[in-house]
Amino acid sequence: MRGGMRRTFHKMHGLGNDFAIFDAREEPLAMSEPLAQALADRRTGIGCDQLIVLESSLKADLRMRIWNHDGGEVESCGNASRCVVALTGALSIETDGGLVSGAADGSEVEVAIGEPHFGWEEVPLAYAMDTAALPMAWGELEKPMALSVGNPHLVFFVENSASIPLDGLGPLIEHDPAFPDRININVAELGGSCIRLRTWERGAGQTLACGTGACATAVAAIASSRAQSPVKVTMPGGSLTIAWQPGEPIRMRGAATYVFKGEIDLEAFA
Repeated sequence: MRGGMRRTFHKMHGLGNDFAIFDAREEPLAMSEPLAQALADRRTGIGCDQLIVLESSLKADLRMRIWNHDGGEVESCGNASRCVVALTGALSIETDGGLVSGAADGSEVEVAIGEPHFGWEEVPLAYAMDTAALPMAWGELEKPMALSVGNPHLVFFVENSASIPLDGLGPLIEHDPAFPDRININVAELGGSCIRLRTWERGAGQTLACGTGACATAVAAIASSRAQSPVKVTMPGGSLTIAWQPGEPIRMRGAATYVFKGEIDLEAFA
């Protein structure tokens, strides 16, 4: 990169799941895996779970592209979707995981991220399996539901989500050959009127909150008659309210917080 590559970015978070957002609708920004990884570094870069680039779209108000902390580009991000709606006022967002619609309502933002998909080839899995209860196990975690909510997820229902060693099991499951696109891992604990959730995000590790993880978990709970819509999903960073009925898009409601506006010289990362 050459010639005056100072760019403005916005730092935002959804329940502690944080983002560096670059608006490239008027001035294009060529993002790469090494650059995204360098910018996401918390010691030598901006620091974020995901890096977001906004581009023009022919299908929606704008297009949102997402790079995880490890530099890999992914399809969708629920918390980022809410932040982008809050930042730009966009009512429709094109993502590689599908179209997202949203609107701000007071201190919260609600987005609809499309319908979930349960087919093994839609998740995707490497071969045909029963996605309602995969015949697989890793340590104490077994028989998860597999589904796609724009990106791939496993949902394990457990007695005590806090006791699950996600730091050890997360990388093992994420990189299992059964998941050709890698996978996000959710451990969920049913309790009273809410679900307690911890998520291992592919390419990012444990995060304080995962919007699509909350959506996948709520859908899995509703589909298996463990809960009724709407569902409150509580994560280490806070809570989201998820509503879903079969044949309808998933609706997610929660906070989107603006942190600061900054400027960075991308030439320093070339």
